[in-house]
Amino acid sequence: MEPKRIVSGIRPTGDLHLGHYLGVLKNWVALQDEYQCFYFVADWHALTSEYRDPSIIEQSGRDMVVTWLGVGIDPEKSVIFRQSDIKTHAELFLLLSMITPLSWLERNPTYKELREELKEKDLGTFGFLGYPVLQAADIVIYHADKVPIGEDQLPHLELAREIVRRFNFIYGEAILTEPKEILTEAPKVAGLDGRKMSKSYKNAIFIYETQESLKEKVMQMLTDIKRQRRKDPGEPKDCNLYPLHEQYTQEAKRQKIQAGCRDASLGCVDCKHILLENLLGEFSPVWEKIDYYRGHMSLVDEILTEGCAKATRESDKTMEKVRSAMRLARQG
Repeated sequence: MEPKRIVSGIRPTGDLHLGHYLGVLKNWVALQDEYQCFYFVADWHALTSEYRDPSIIEQSGRDMVVTWLGVGIDPEKSVIFRQSDIKTHAELFLLLSMITPLSWLERNPTYKELREELKEKDLGTFGFLGYPVLQAADIVIYHADKVPIGEDQLPHLELAREIVRRFNFIYGEAILTEPKEILTEAPKVAGLDGRKMSKSYKNAIFIYETQESLKEKVMQMLTDIKRQRRKDPGEPKDCNLYPLHEQYTQEAKRQKIQAGCRDASLGCVDCKHILLENLLGEFSPVWEKIDYYRGHMSLVDEILTEGCAKATRESDKTMEKVRSAMRLARQG
């Protein structure tokens, strides 16, 4: 019996930061041991917001794969590929768009939210409105059993399920698989200034830093504003550093940090040095692997080529059935 299948992707729009690492990549690494995983560079999705200047997409895509390999995505266990290398994604997107009611896309709860969040970009395009259909095509073309998502993405997955149900109803057989969710907890990760960590806010700690740049960023992070002086007591839950301690500091040490913060026996600078030491312990091996792959980019290209071949074989099987159901000409 073949293992259940996972499909997930990330848009290549710049360097990945700790929010991506904690919210997505650590989970991807763990899933490899239980599922057959298809992980892809979502470069067509990136075009929905970066179409005016797509220069960032190509380089970000290769850099992102290097980062995936650095954190532990294993090409022997997972299929790693670029979305745009698999042209059948676009074909299935087109075919699914023929049966997807416009009202389903307009009610997408994140559509207006994203347009507001990215209001500096002109997102009044069909590509942006229709990206959930492309997202559905990405998933169902590989008959994904599960999709790892946060709760905020549940409406997207439910829309994909509705499209699958409509397709199977119209064409009279269960050709496409209805995917289910694996809910993943995305820990709150604040940036250097206390706002959500984001490239656009220029407040991110990236997965790939140097020891010097990481120290500089950690030492400038905002802490509990009540601690104006060393002797002032604070509250860990009001400090931007503490969520990172919850991820990278062992529980016994965290209890000492909590007590030291509350009775002012531990200063904010001391707290930052502890976090810095733990982050270096976590990411120094990751940086070494990233440096290795950056020095062997031909190996990265081979991984993408092999992943493309595997993904093509699987997606072609699905498209043969879809074309037959829709009475379309066979390819080749």
